[in-house]
Amino acid sequence: MDLVRALGHALELAFSMTWEILWALILGFFLSAAVQAVVRRSTITRLLGDDRPRTLAVASGLGAASSSCSYAAVALARSLFRKGANFTTAIAFEIASTNLVIELGIILILLMGWQFALGEFIGGPLMIAVIWLLFRAFLRPARIRTARQQADRGLAGSMEGHAAMDMSVAGDGSVWRRLRSSQGWTAVAQIFVMEWAAVLRDIVIGLLIAGAIGAWVPDRFWSSFFLTGHPVLAKLWGPLIGPLVAAASFVCSIGNVPLAAVLWNGGISFGGVVSFIFADLMILPILVIYRKYYGGRMALFLFVSLYTASVVAGYLVEIGFGLLRLIPADRHARVEMAHLSWNYTSFLNLAFILLAVLLVARFLRTGGREMLAMMGGGPDQHDSPHEHHDHHDHHDG
Repeated sequence: MDLVRALGHALELAFSMTWEILWALILGFFLSAAVQAVVRRSTITRLLGDDRPRTLAVASGLGAASSSCSYAAVALARSLFRKGANFTTAIAFEIASTNLVIELGIILILLMGWQFALGEFIGGPLMIAVIWLLFRAFLRPARIRTARQQADRGLAGSMEGHAAMDMSVAGDGSVWRRLRSSQGWTAVAQIFVMEWAAVLRDIVIGLLIAGAIGAWVPDRFWSSFFLTGHPVLAKLWGPLIGPLVAAASFVCSIGNVPLAAVLWNGGISFGGVVSFIFADLMILPILVIYRKYYGGRMALFLFVSLYTASVVAGYLVEIGFGLLRLIPADRHARVEMAHLSWNYTSFLNLAFILLAVLLVARFLRTGGREMLAMMGGGPDQHDSPHEHHDHHDHHDG
């Protein structure tokens, strides 16, 4: 009976967090899908041919408008690299794609507060700047050539099929007009559902882990682990340990935000939360994919570089926000039990669930099942995904 109660408590916490963020997740993915529907993949590749600061800024903006799935972002970065994008810029695009996306900011505000969202969006460019400096200092052209040779072998990883698809809308006219068209609505629906399919596993796992840790791990353990009795040491320790906790959790994309909320309530420093969220591109399954894509040495180099950049960004955000007195004084991230009632959260959830149902229905009517079947495959299975999309647009029109 104690085991059943413990499991029930963990599941209740997980459901509570899910209910609090559901409408925000749907809104975030809808906005992201709308942006992706008007940005063509060929445009992205053309703009990322070097690693100048201006190009890195463009890569960051395009990444922020791209997929929030870590696996898809890694696969897409490899695809861009193979098509001629600069390696540093491709990695910058990958970082922005998972750490600067709309839905991440919305969920951070909802669960933890606007300060964390601001810290994430300020820390993301700082992390990219650190990566640029590290690559300039230590990444030799010979190693990049070896990585390109390995990448050109075309070994597939998780979400390879999803990364190969381009479902953006072609044609003239304003962005608003293209989005309002029959083809635009179809593109938004297809991208929306595919993005959900790509990240659903990580969101569910992240919520379950957060619920289990919140229910089962006592506060005194986190207080000891994060050195809360020593304020200066805690600020030094947080950014160092945060990425390692993330790497061991196997949770990436925005699925690590609920766990970040639990860690914040447990005592990790503000900079530790930031570095923890930044580390979603160095979890163990993704390191295996790096090895497959670029070889063992480059995978190790990426791990060390991403860890260093996460730590440095965490420290800089901690120091800057501390000087500006923007670090929250309390630790009340929303991981408590929610009591279902007719409040604004319930009304928003119902409204956005209806929107999601309409998008899913559109997706299924325009070849969605076939697209889902292709998600796990490599690009060789669908060399012209945009032609597949255009076929459905024509049929729909």
